[in-house]
Amino acid sequence: MFNLPFRLGATSYTWPDDILPNVIQLAPLVDDVELVLFESDEYGSNLPDKDVMAQLRQLAQTHDLTYTVHLPLDLRLSDDDSARHPSLEKARRVIERTQSLEPFAYIVHLDGKNAPLSPAGTPRRAEDESQLWRWQSQAARSLEQVAAWAGDAQRVCVENLESYDPAAFAPVLDQVAVSRCVDVGHFWRNKLDPLPHLREWQARTRVVHLHGVGERDHQSLAKVPADLLDPVVRHLAENARGVVTLEVFGADDFFSSKQAWEAAIQRISGKR
Repeated sequence: MFNLPFRLGATSYTWPDDILPNVIQLAPLVDDVELVLFESDEYGSNLPDKDVMAQLRQLAQTHDLTYTVHLPLDLRLSDDDSARHPSLEKARRVIERTQSLEPFAYIVHLDGKNAPLSPAGTPRRAEDESQLWRWQSQAARSLEQVAAWAGDAQRVCVENLESYDPAAFAPVLDQVAVSRCVDVGHFWRNKLDPLPHLREWQARTRVVHLHGVGERDHQSLAKVPADLLDPVVRHLAENARGVVTLEVFGADDFFSSKQAWEAAIQRISGKR
């Protein structure tokens, strides 16, 4: 059996309840909880207050638990290139509110929607190249600002999305010493093999998100065929460090994902 060199995690939306009841139920079952935080006009805010923060700290101490924190919006600068954009203002508030938890990582998305990304193999026009350079510069400055608030650039982890263009995003990450969050499910969603990216980005990968896909993503790992799941599990078991999060939202999906994960570990252990 593998002696896993990382912490296995779940999300704070495993049950349809607030963060604290979720963490109380998850603490004996996992090593890390991803706190999925939001502030919106439609849904309000779920940022923990001081009392909840104290209880989260106590649970971490009692159960040797760590936290990863998912920031609420894709990062971007304002139109005047300042840090006054709502995504950065909310990132700052979340970081300030959760700093006492000493999070293992802050998961961030870059603003891929406004990035002038071309399909793979499609030449860019000169004006597209200029826009791309400006977007890359703004994205790097956004990351630098968030890293300063976090106090440690390596705790800031940029996650790949379905619209992710590695060629366009790579220069951004070359400028800032942040880490990566490799979302395996997003590669599967695009019918891409995640293993080359896991290998290439291994040295900078602090968090891995694992989930099944179907008509939507973030489904149970039980939906992933063994011939896709097992090579990824083997790579993680042999190479991953940090946190691997079963990033599903629902108790049934969490427990079936955990069973699928454990079954894959058993299968690859028998092939050593």
